[in-house]
Amino acid sequence: MEAIRLAPDARPDVWRGCLAWTEEGGSWQPWRLPPDRIATAHAPGLVTRARMPAGVRAVVRTDATALELRTHAVDDDVTSLDVVVDGALWRRTALTAGAATSHVALPPGPKAVEVWLPQFGEIRTGPLVLHGATYATAADEGLRWVTYGSSITQCRSAAGPGETWPALVARRLGWDLTCLGFAGECHLDPIAARAIARTPADLISLCLGINVYGSAGLGPRTLTGQVSGFIQAVRDAHPRAPVAVISPIVSPSRERLPNQAMMTLDDVRGAVTDAVTTLRRCGESDLHLVDGPAVFGAGDAHLLLPDGLHPSADGYRLMAGRLAPRLAALAPEP
Repeated sequence: MEAIRLAPDARPDVWRGCLAWTEEGGSWQPWRLPPDRIATAHAPGLVTRARMPAGVRAVVRTDATALELRTHAVDDDVTSLDVVVDGALWRRTALTAGAATSHVALPPGPKAVEVWLPQFGEIRTGPLVLHGATYATAADEGLRWVTYGSSITQCRSAAGPGETWPALVARRLGWDLTCLGFAGECHLDPIAARAIARTPADLISLCLGINVYGSAGLGPRTLTGQVSGFIQAVRDAHPRAPVAVISPIVSPSRERLPNQAMMTLDDVRGAVTDAVTTLRRCGESDLHLVDGPAVFGAGDAHLLLPDGLHPSADGYRLMAGRLAPRLAALAPEP
């Protein structure tokens, strides 16, 4: 029986969570920012993160008996490849730098298969090959959810790409995820606002503030206005989509430690909160604030990594469990 080959350029209905693909050396490079405008980022670190496929996955209904995927990782920063069958993790494969071909046997009969590319590390991919399949159809699309944020949205320290908090929320609720989490690079960049504007969305969440605190790139005079402007640019493009703004989660050592712009993390959280409450007073009724410490607070600090900033794998599971009902309550009716 011939294998079915599903290439990203030929089957965009199967490959989800990516804004665009470019062909490089016979493989496909996923982009989480528009490659035709990536030069306007003027931030090499953001360009690198945009080439990392956090949240990018193939989703297919099939009776295949095995799958095969060829990948090429740029360096050893790459994490793992997750295969999910009927909603449950089936196989996790660690990846290293260089070319690799993953072969995964699948259970018999019809099933929904998801292949999640690594959430961290630059990687290119070949087509998804399904062996022993008589059919391969794209899975139904759920509510289109776009989420933007920092490393705490990209989730490098999650157990695997299918267990980042956005992936867990999307899988639990049956949503179609586009993850724009950029580790160290969530700075309210215009190219990120443009990417959200051009991406179909029924619900949008924005996790704002921690990278601004870390870089001290904005201060008391500029931060609140920049948050407000970013939210309004998103709203202009998606006038009917609910928008949830998540303020920074707890980082105990940073809460009252001034950065170089003389803002503590608590100050940054206050600026994000002020931007949202002001916009709501101006009539943005479908704009919602999610308090970061209510998602991950002081009582959860034992689930932070030793840096006191990033949640552990269990921490991201906790965040998913708390965010799923909050975001579901904001979702529009089908």
